[in-house]
Amino acid sequence: MDVVRYLGTGRRKKSVARVILTSGEGEFSINGRPFEDYIPSAAIRLDVLQPLELTETINKFDIRVNVHGGGLGGQAGAIRLGIARALMEVNPDLRKILKPAGLITRDSRAKERKKYGLKKARKASQFSKR
Repeated sequence: MDVVRYLGTGRRKKSVARVILTSGEGEFSINGRPFEDYIPSAAIRLDVLQPLELTETINKFDIRVNVHGGGLGGQAGAIRLGIARALMEVNPDLRKILKPAGLITRDSRAKERKKYGLKKARKASQFSKR
């Protein structure tokens, strides 16, 4: 018997997440660790689970995620986008639910590069007239 797998790739800042959905009873692991252990913050956990809650598929799939790069917030955004894309692969009609919520748009905001003559990307030293 062949198991049907649905794949979705999500990116955010420097993070890249590869999401694999298989039919199951709701097991969620990130890099081989349980979901609650990998993401300790309840607010970030809610953010990651948002596509599943909107489409009412919270305990219908087992989710395995491989994520690398960036910090916890960027990784959470990448996982969320990956889950949304994998759900659209399961059922293309779910796009009507996910798109108005802004879950299938890649967040292109990233760190701005530092410019020469400045301390950071935009922070300059204080101007002195005299």
